[in-house]
This record gives sequence, structure tokens and C-alpha cells, in this order.
Amino acid sequence: MTATATIRKWVGQRLLSTATGRSSGISGLGVLPKKLTMPLRRDGLDPLPALATMRAKEPVHRMRRVLGINVWVVSGYEEAKSVLADTSSYSTDIRPMLGMGADVTIGGLGFTDPPEHTRLRKILTPEFTVRRLQHLQPVIDRIVQERLDAMEAAGPVVDLVQEFAFPIPFLVICELLGLPVEDRERFRALGHARFDIAEGGAGVFGAMSESRTFLEEAVRRQRAEPGDGLIGQIIRDLGDEVSDEELGGLADGVFTGGYETSASMLSLGTLALLRDPDCYAEAGRPDRVDDVVAELLRYLAVVQISFPRFAKADLELYGKKIAKGDVVIVSLSGANRDPALGAHADRLDPSVERPSHLGFGHGFHRCVGAELARMELRAAFLGLVGRFPHLQLAARPEDLQFRDLSIVYGVESLPVRLHPDEATR
Repeated sequence: MTATATIRKWVGQRLLSTATGRSSGISGLGVLPKKLTMPLRRDGLDPLPALATMRAKEPVHRMRRVLGINVWVVSGYEEAKSVLADTSSYSTDIRPMLGMGADVTIGGLGFTDPPEHTRLRKILTPEFTVRRLQHLQPVIDRIVQERLDAMEAAGPVVDLVQEFAFPIPFLVICELLGLPVEDRERFRALGHARFDIAEGGAGVFGAMSESRTFLEEAVRRQRAEPGDGLIGQIIRDLGDEVSDEELGGLADGVFTGGYETSASMLSLGTLALLRDPDCYAEAGRPDRVDDVVAELLRYLAVVQISFPRFAKADLELYGKKIAKGDVVIVSLSGANRDPALGAHADRLDPSVERPSHLGFGHGFHRCVGAELARMELRAAFLGLVGRFPHLQLAARPEDLQFRDLSIVYGVESLPVRLHPDEATR
């Protein structure tokens, strides 16, 4: 292997761990220069002021040269949309940088290019249409009510992250995939392990591999007897046109894309709403909750950066010369706070009519599960505000621990008081 190839493989491994991990403990992310991690750092719910300064001065900015490769961060709204929509100038296929061949299935859609990406997305898209997802609405409503009951039983103070935010998307994904009840506890343990960095990156990647194997086994079992969920439906529709490995990888992508992201939206969304009682009340109104959810998705941008893109050839991007092989990363948290999105872009304000946010990305890599996420968030916030209209934070804001250097930003714990005494309201 040449020196250049070795460097590119190292950078590829760092980028893969960054895009699939959640913290600096995974595969040496912490060794990256501090400047390069600035778009992943926040002050509570807000991106660092340095990100806004950078966006105002250079919405396309060269952050650093790492082992011979330039890393660019795009933080302006229009510039971000341009990069995310470009299907010809960039590649998201990380396999060549890892020394892998095109025959290796890496899982999910984020690290593939057309035509492979187009074929795989075509397999998933029918399962995520509004019409196909409607059968999940009663299931989502039931899961939300069960978790509200569990919170009530555990009260008067509960950790909303553990009792509400994480269980809801996990159980919804199990229903979506069609995993039998007897398999869910093992799957839940794997899901927890892949986000647990207590013992460093090795445990995380081991859990990722094991959960992928688990889902491939589930696919093989359903070949003989397809279930009622997404896995069984794709088998019925496509049969041997999709391999066990491909379908297992797609199922794993659905899990990783919809689990921690929705959990973070529920926990951070609740925290943001508790800071504004009027917004919290609006989230409990069926006629206003959709606007509140859309504004939370923009304001929080829990997926902080896009999948890395690699320039296929020398190009010019808004006056900046990008060299072939350079890495271009879109700061979704930065672009979503761009003043181009309307008044008070740095504040949560559902009353402002804004352009389409980038909370789900944009272009051909836009989150395929966006409609399902909106369904979950809508049902969860309606239920939470309806059951606990006077919910209060039961910890000092300065004591909350956030996931610094995390692609999917979140909070470790969110203690809330369910029914504050009248005197404390």
C-alpha cells in the first residue's frame, strides 16, 4: 500500500467512526485537532458562537489539512443545499478509503453512491410512504400511552431519557421491522451497547457488528415465513432480488438512523420546550404541534453534520477551490441557524414561516424515514403535554450532561417532575 493510500485509509476510518459513533471515545476521534471538532461542540442546545462567526465570514471554510487531505465545512444554508443536492461532484462511498471493494455491503444508504444507492433506496422508499406508514399510527399511539403510564408509575420525578425518549423509537422500530417480541430484549441490549462508550470504541464496533449479524439472521428466518413488518414485506415484494446481507444492512441502517436520532429529538425537544412554556403548551395542540415539531427539527439539528463527501475532481464551490479527494462536510446545525431561514433563527419560534429546514438533510441522501420521525414526534409531544401539562425540569440546567463531540447530539439524562405542586407552578 502506498503512503497516500495509507493516509486515505486512516482518514476514512476516522470518518467512518465519526459518522457511525457518538463520542470522542470511538476509534480515536479524540485525537483529531480541536479546530476540526468545533462544528460538533455546543453550549447547551446552541452551536458554539464560533460556528456563526465562521458562517458569516466563510460559509465554505477549510477547517484543516489532515495528513495531506483538506477538510472543508459548509455552514451556510444555500451553500449546504447546493452540496447536499449535488449528485455528480462528490462521492459518499467510503469503501475505497477503507481498502474495501465495491462488492462489500457497508449497510444503510449514507455511504453509497448511485446507481447502487438508487437501487437500495428504491427498495426502502415504498415502506416509508405516508400511506404505508399509516398502519403504524395506532401502534405509535399505544406505545406513547404505555410509556406515559410507566412514567406516571415511576414518578413523581423520572428520567425522561430512559423512561420516554429512548423506549419509544426503539419499540416503534421493532414494530416497523417486524421483529418478534421474543427477539426484542436481545436487540435492545445490542442497541444500548452500540451507543455505550464506557469501554472505548472496541465495544461499540463489536455491538454494531453483532446487531448487523442479528438482523441478517432475522432476514434469513423470515425468508421461510415473512413477518408483517418491513423485512417481511420487502421479501414478499422482491424475493431473491435483494440478498440477506443487503436487506440486513438496510434494516440496520433503519435502526441506526431512527433510534438515537428520534430519542435525542424527544429529550432535547422536551428540554427546549420546557424553557418556553408557551411553546410547550402549543406542542399539546393538534392544530399547532406540526409547526412546533418542524421548528424543533430545525432549531435542534440533532444530526449535527452530514455524511462526508469526497470531491471526485477539482471543483469550485462558492469561490473556494476544492481539490480532488478533499473531504466536504455540511454543518447541518450551522446551516439550520443561518439568518437566511428567517427572523430569530437562533431562537425557537414556531410562529415564523421559514424555508425548508435541513434537519433531515436534503437531496438524494435526505432521511428516508422523515415521515415516520414526524409521526413519532407528533404523537409523543401531544401525549406528553396532554398527560403532564405542568411538567418541570427537576435538575439545574447547568448540571445536565450533554454528549460533546457527538454526531447525534443529545443529553445523557433529563430528570423531570411530572406534577409540580400548585405552589411551585
